[in-house]
Amino acid sequence: MSAKFLLSVIVCASVGAGLVACDAGSEDVDPTPVPGEDPTGGNPSTPNGSTDGGSTDGDSGTPTETGTFSFFVTSIESMRQLSGSTNGFGGDLRYGEATGLEGADKICRTIAEASLPGAGQKTWRAFLSASAGGPEGGVVNAIDRIGEGPWYDRLGRLVAQNKAALLSGSRPLSDAQIKNDLPNERGEPNHQGVDNHDVLTGSTSQGKFSGSKSGTCNDWTSAVGSTGKPMCGHSWPRSGSTGSGSNWMSDHQVPGCAPGVTLTNTGGGGGGSTVGGSGGYGAIYCFALTP
Repeated sequence: MSAKFLLSVIVCASVGAGLVACDAGSEDVDPTPVPGEDPTGGNPSTPNGSTDGGSTDGDSGTPTETGTFSFFVTSIESMRQLSGSTNGFGGDLRYGEATGLEGADKICRTIAEASLPGAGQKTWRAFLSASAGGPEGGVVNAIDRIGEGPWYDRLGRLVAQNKAALLSGSRPLSDAQIKNDLPNERGEPNHQGVDNHDVLTGSTSQGKFSGSKSGTCNDWTSAVGSTGKPMCGHSWPRSGSTGSGSNWMSDHQVPGCAPGVTLTNTGGGGGGSTVGGSGGYGAIYCFALTP
């Protein structure tokens, strides 16, 4: 036995608990797991170390399946980026497609994928009504486009269990954290201290076609201010949680169909004949047909 080997045995024996670290073999010893850390290298609490895009439950912070992501309000950043304009799309939502509804659906799908890779593979629908394109060329009702629910935001919080919960009153029957400030594709409250409450829908308070083609900017194909005054809902209640100014899908007409952003409180509207003229930027609601 060499002197060098004998010395190492003596040193290891003297440190007691440290003997394991002096194993004569070359195999690495796994470190003691850190609480909340996945030893496989994946996200904490995610089975088999798989990733989930970082979504978390709003109340507990527990990661949720990516499959639950099925609702958002399009953020101003995304609408500006996709339109290539600081003023957004206005009332023309075709986005390279043949119709406004097809283009709006593509906008939803594109933003969903950018927010959470893989989410764009779902079937996304914009919550928009139109005067044509329905059965036998009839009207399209927004409420009929979006599936049956349930729908969840990017962080796994319940937006509505079903259509009845969406139509229950001026606000959907959502988790308390988001009911009065419907979140964008990042799961963030859309309000963020500015006046951006208007969201285009072209719909009644029952989610149906508002009755006028001008109330949909010629079925979401026109960005000319004088084309019409589309109906909008409020992503957050402008005048409190109930009553006037609170309906999420149908509250009033916006001043026009032109692109435009107004983020200051203008009351009756001071932003010209634009989709954002009374407080907003031409946002739309996006729903996935299945969570």
